[in-house]
Amino acid sequence: MPGVILVTNDDGIHAAGLQALAAALEDLGEVYVVAPDREQSAVGHALTLHRPLRVDQLAERRFAVNGTPSDCVNLGVLGLLPEAPVLVASGINHGANLGDDVTYSGTVSAAMEGTLLGVASMAVSRVDPDGSGFDRAAEVARAVAARLLVEGLPAQTLLNVNVPPGRPAGVRMTRLGRRVYSAKAVREVDPRGRPYYWIGAGPPTWEEDEESDIAAVHNGWASVTPLHLDLTHHGALRGLASWEGGLNALLKKRTR
Repeated sequence: MPGVILVTNDDGIHAAGLQALAAALEDLGEVYVVAPDREQSAVGHALTLHRPLRVDQLAERRFAVNGTPSDCVNLGVLGLLPEAPVLVASGINHGANLGDDVTYSGTVSAAMEGTLLGVASMAVSRVDPDGSGFDRAAEVARAVAARLLVEGLPAQTLLNVNVPPGRPAGVRMTRLGRRVYSAKAVREVDPRGRPYYWIGAGPPTWEEDEESDIAAVHNGWASVTPLHLDLTHHGALRGLASWEGGLNALLKKRTR
């Protein structure tokens, strides 16, 4: 018997991409939508801990939350849904989530939250953010979700899916690309003479890497990148072990 599927996003409960993703997954399980009541793009993995969260039921199996994408997943998995979901699907984001940008993404962070809570999770983004034409991205999302539900994922792993404009040439398994940071904060002055700043100015540029997610989507392929929640650099950890003696000796000397 199909299980419960939790669908969320960071563009808000009324976003076209959210509707497309929920519709695409309807035949894979009982879809519940739990999404922010307004846009929450680039909030990362923020949780709301210092105020209560409000949940409004807009329709059957459809809820709006005055919080972040991670809040929505937390509420859904830990009690709002009638049973624990078999899948958390986040998206379809209005714009790409490629390379280093996954660290800022509310879409990807919602899938991370699902993974932390022990649920197979995926994030889906459409590269061009014009707010229309989500059908192709929804097809890719459904195909990936169907395979994920059968095969499962390794522990602490989620899938980050990015779909190019138009009809994808197919799917490629990729690694995260690397952004080359050249933009700077732009300083402006308001009519009262007070300075203000815009960050993130200018288009992104990327390192050349034909096996990366950015290369795949630029060549017309949908990219599927497995992300792992263990951020430890295990090679560096082994190398840094030699620091312990010196650091402990220094601390001992300073406490005498």
